[in-house]
Amino acid sequence: MQKRAFLKSLGLLTASFPLLSWDSAHPAYDPKVLLPEAIKKGDTVGLISPSAATADRMQFTYAKEALEALGFNVRLGKNLMNRRGHLAGTDNERAGDLNEMFKDKNVKAIVSIRGGSGAARILPLIDYKAISKNPKPLLGYSDITALHCAIQAKTGLITFHGPMGSGSWNSFNVDQFEKVFIKREKVTYQNVHSESDDLVVKSNRIQTLKGGKAEGKILGGNLTVLTAISGSPYYPDFKDAILFIEDVGEDPYKMDRMMSTLKLNGTLDHIKGFIFGQCSDCEPGSGYGSLTLDQVLDDYVLPLGIPAYSGAMIGHISKQFIIPVGAKVGMDADKGTISLLEPVFQ
Repeated sequence: MQKRAFLKSLGLLTASFPLLSWDSAHPAYDPKVLLPEAIKKGDTVGLISPSAATADRMQFTYAKEALEALGFNVRLGKNLMNRRGHLAGTDNERAGDLNEMFKDKNVKAIVSIRGGSGAARILPLIDYKAISKNPKPLLGYSDITALHCAIQAKTGLITFHGPMGSGSWNSFNVDQFEKVFIKREKVTYQNVHSESDDLVVKSNRIQTLKGGKAEGKILGGNLTVLTAISGSPYYPDFKDAILFIEDVGEDPYKMDRMMSTLKLNGTLDHIKGFIFGQCSDCEPGSGYGSLTLDQVLDDYVLPLGIPAYSGAMIGHISKQFIIPVGAKVGMDADKGTISLLEPVFQ
């Protein structure tokens, strides 16, 4: 009987491990939000490369000219053009540029020139105390998700998931930038559709997975990067959050594996809403068969019973929303909208 009671108690303890694991990583939910200081045209913007190296020298010119055309002076990171293998310099060099830009009082915002791979390597080298003391906007996406997550987890600072310095600065993205950063509007993000004489609109259509509305802190980014830092001190607290994710060039079976990670680490069970952007080049490969991406999302998201939709203009696409990571938003899964509910600047 004693043995049976012991095994029963052991089973109960084991069953509680997932919750214990989440709580040990996040001892208490901290709703603190740190707002970056507002910027204006004429300010100095820092251009850095915290991830992969840039092979084409013209990309540096394009990025500098684009930021100048937006109305800013540009300060290049000391190690911006460095290279070590696929990386834009050593870990210390890349982290050094980020830290220096945050500490420099004359630099009012920071823009990543590109993504790629490598940002997660510098997370332990970032001066989070300096960031807390000098809150300013950071812009980028893809691999920059690692920085968004770490800065959110360590400081609560709102950062911005959006175009890179060398990325596409078409009229849509410029308009988004003006509304978010210069006019500081409480933007409502909703997909735009290309003009067509087709009877049915087909471009940039959203799919409602589960209708309804939700409010919460919006967190997420690139799915591959997000799952790669799972379990680390740089993984944000998703309690009552709105999760948004996107990716590029991933087979559905890999997306399935990564969604499984979000389920197993407790993220999906803690969120209040789900938004999937776009997964470019994510069609099933050849072989015996594959789940479709739609099936993967259905398997993991529908059982949650929370408002959810896919197809938002977030991801590796030319026209993309600029999402303030860590801001309080309202989402409408039927209309496919994300609305800022509070200011995102001081």
